[in-house]
Amino acid sequence: MQEAPAFTAVLFGLRGCLVQAPDGSPLPAPGALDSLHRLRAQQVPCIWLDEVSTAQGKRLSGVLPDWLPGHCANGSRWPTPNACWQALMSLQSQRLDGCVLVSGVPLLLQSGLNAGLWTVGLAACDQGSAQWQALSRQEQELARGKATLALFGLGVHSVIDHLESLDACLADIAQRRHKGEKP
Repeated sequence: MQEAPAFTAVLFGLRGCLVQAPDGSPLPAPGALDSLHRLRAQQVPCIWLDEVSTAQGKRLSGVLPDWLPGHCANGSRWPTPNACWQALMSLQSQRLDGCVLVSGVPLLLQSGLNAGLWTVGLAACDQGSAQWQALSRQEQELARGKATLALFGLGVHSVIDHLESLDACLADIAQRRHKGEKP
């Protein structure tokens, strides 16, 4: 069997995935900048998408690299696949094969599934929030476990705790693609 082609594109949720705003001030999520730079070095097109106004999207994404485009899914209510397809069209993506969506938002992940994308759910997407920090380690593990089960129940293809685990997850998806698996 021939080797699976490189990833066509990676779509990211903006809030709770690439950007956290625990006190209202946006910050890059742990691992977000490293993941984006590695994907760019591999020449994999990336884009963020979210159901926010253009002004809010601009404010939140201001902590991300200037080269990273965004797509505000105004008018395309999740879980319809339209926002994912529109984001891919803005990247001038030639095909769905090899496109991946990464998010901690169940409705956005459902949009990705409906669009025919590989999906990666984030189980600990709110780890920077005051609520998360107030939980004991045991309570965090329980919440993470519940989120993981819910995401797999939704039908996502992989679940990771945070973007620092994205490289290993994408390697797993590449292996699955190499074996002929489809989303």
